[in-house]
Amino acid sequence: MLTNVKNKTWILLLSLTFLFVLSACNTSTSNEEASSKDEQKTIQIGYQKFGTLNFLKAQETLEKELEPHGFTVKWTEFPGGPQLLEALNVGSLDFGHTGEAPPIFAQSADAPLIYYANEPSNPRGEAIIVPKGSSINSVEDLQGKKIALNKGSNVHYLLVKALEKYGVQYEEIETVFLPPADARAAFEKGAVDAWVIWDPFLAEAERKTGARILVDGTDLVNNREFFLASEQFAKDHSDVLDIIYKEIEKAEQWVNENQLEAAEFLAPQIGMDKETLEVVLKRRAYGIEKITNEVVSDQQQIANQFYDLKLIPKEIATKDAVLKSEK
Repeated sequence: MLTNVKNKTWILLLSLTFLFVLSACNTSTSNEEASSKDEQKTIQIGYQKFGTLNFLKAQETLEKELEPHGFTVKWTEFPGGPQLLEALNVGSLDFGHTGEAPPIFAQSADAPLIYYANEPSNPRGEAIIVPKGSSINSVEDLQGKKIALNKGSNVHYLLVKALEKYGVQYEEIETVFLPPADARAAFEKGAVDAWVIWDPFLAEAERKTGARILVDGTDLVNNREFFLASEQFAKDHSDVLDIIYKEIEKAEQWVNENQLEAAEFLAPQIGMDKETLEVVLKRRAYGIEKITNEVVSDQQQIANQFYDLKLIPKEIATKDAVLKSEK
């Protein structure tokens, strides 16, 4: 009788031990799966004051398309491309948009970025402007003058190419590196002689301050807008990037076909009047394209010139920032 009791006790203990181990394993597996889902469920997207991503954010169409795939979207606004790519470099962003120059500076700082797509050339979307009534009438007149710009931004390359074309050495002008809001204040107060800026700040300065365009990007630069992703996100979630591409494509088409409505829709979203945005939308190009060898080559030319001017610390190969499948 005693033996039977002992046997039953051992069986009970073994059963409880087995159940405990099984429960622990199941809990561990569940925690791992939950952790994995948590890590992948949010895509961090950076955007600027104006661009197609602003329409996606306002319309919330991207969230609807990504929801069945288990993703939510976190949007973060940046004053310019350099700041956006700095966030991507430290792992705070998965996707964003900038002009031509910021990826060059970021790649030279070893940022793990990937060129994913681009919009067509938009040379009229950036310019060197001077205040109303300024005695500066040509790029040659900029010699010895103070010029405000966002360091490492698209307009940095416009300034380089404009000076080159009109025979002014880069060292012969004084650059004042300021983000758009601070540059606008300095420009209006007369603390700088000229400002190199992009839309929609360009259009707003024209309309609100009477600023005069000295030269825009026509015949000087392409001024492409790039959509970039972190290298790891691009490798792990190409399906998500494909969805984003299609949504950008739809937004581009809608804006192109409904410019007045688009300007009225976006104005309160970014705090600008619709008349300014109408100017911007009228003179910009539309569409989205996958990265081509020609585009990579154009970026390489920018990188080479920036290195020659000692604006970046080392030579880079822009093709290294393109996924093999995209080459």
